[in-house]
Amino acid sequence: MGKKLLAFVLCAALACAALGIAACAPETPRSSYQMALEYTPETRTLAGEMTADIVGTGEDAQSSLTFQLWANAFREGAKYAPVTDLFAPAAYYNGESYGGITVHSVEGARSFCVTGEDENLLEVTLKEPLLPGERVQLTMSFTVLLAEVNHRLGAGERVVTLSGFYPALCAGEGRVYSALGDPFVAECADFEATLTLPEGYVAACTGEGERTLSDGKAVYHVRAEGVREIAFLCSEHFHTAQTEAAGVPVTYYYLDDPSPERTLLAAARALAYYSENFGQYAYGQYSVAEADFPYGGMEYPMLSLLAADLTEAEIPLVAAHETAHQWWYAAVGSDQFAEPWQDEALAEYSAALFLEAYPEYGRDYAECVASAEGAYRSFFSVFSQIADASQTSMRRPLTAFQSEYEYRSVIYDKGLILFDRLNGLLGREKMLAALREYYREYAGTIAPPEALIACFTRRGRSAEGVFSSFLEGTCVI
Repeated sequence: MGKKLLAFVLCAALACAALGIAACAPETPRSSYQMALEYTPETRTLAGEMTADIVGTGEDAQSSLTFQLWANAFREGAKYAPVTDLFAPAAYYNGESYGGITVHSVEGARSFCVTGEDENLLEVTLKEPLLPGERVQLTMSFTVLLAEVNHRLGAGERVVTLSGFYPALCAGEGRVYSALGDPFVAECADFEATLTLPEGYVAACTGEGERTLSDGKAVYHVRAEGVREIAFLCSEHFHTAQTEAAGVPVTYYYLDDPSPERTLLAAARALAYYSENFGQYAYGQYSVAEADFPYGGMEYPMLSLLAADLTEAEIPLVAAHETAHQWWYAAVGSDQFAEPWQDEALAEYSAALFLEAYPEYGRDYAECVASAEGAYRSFFSVFSQIADASQTSMRRPLTAFQSEYEYRSVIYDKGLILFDRLNGLLGREKMLAALREYYREYAGTIAPPEALIACFTRRGRSAEGVFSSFLEGTCVI
């Protein structure tokens, strides 16, 4: 399906769009964001005005609110670089390039200032204390300069990626950026955004809505309810293909994928498989987009990114992993900064289950586990010679990992082995029952690790010991 049919693909009247099963319970009061955005390619700038309607949480009145400024990780001199030295050459395709966010004004506040150890926070002092359950409305004007980088936020070679571009209310304490893993932690909120692009651009995005043309511009009007963030992938080079899975439309935005229908089918099959085994997909549509990206993929609510350099054999695994994050991250949230294993290990296990159900992809469950075990043992053999071998705890913040190799081995490989050991202990039926309970009970929340562990220990008390040995780093693999 080409660009000429895009209007048909995206068409959904905002007034009557069915947004599917909201991931957050309807009775839960949520903050909301309304955004008017315009991207100018010539200057690589995104101009934005955002009205944030914030609900007071906690037990005490709040005299100030803190927002994450993730875009400042891309500024020159940032303490926590967004890309490690290993991947920087692939990410920065034109050499060094920098960006950042400038907040021009915050209406409805007494004052505001940029703070944090890496200029990563926006502290807003309120005119009146915000009581629990009450609301305050803040209107912010900002400009984001995008670095020339193939990454989560940047003007890439062929795709402009817009995620973490706006001041986002902190969930708990503010976080610093990390080039390893995903440092983003956010409560569910409702979003309504208008994004204006040059007419030739097509956008894959979080949410549902419509694309209109006006005065040589393409204007996207989108809404997303009960999601943790909003993201856009924009390109002049996208083609589209569409199918349906789990009762929702699935659209693939691709660049030069030689087998787009095969990639689309893998993503759609994963969505249907997880809906059947974990619980119904929580939203009204799902999009997958191909982009130049130094890693295998990236997840956003209702949207997944697949790296353009994936091999044919890698695509089903990565598509399955990123799609699993629609359950373990988008719907059931966790503290990805402090407990990165919680969603990544589940996504690895979910992908292994999916591949077992589709042997035609050439890599079954047992092979996934064997590969993880081999990779982890190789890592441990090297690691134990140069470091304290007891320091293989999975419960570490992202900033405690020293390299991609360590992070990948401990969080992904060891994480899959953890759930495979539980699988051997409890059996597949109880494993799936535990995951269904976890999804049913904690969708729309930021679930602590203890909530996940309890879902398994209720089906076998010895499961707690398995979790403890893996998470604390005392097990022998």
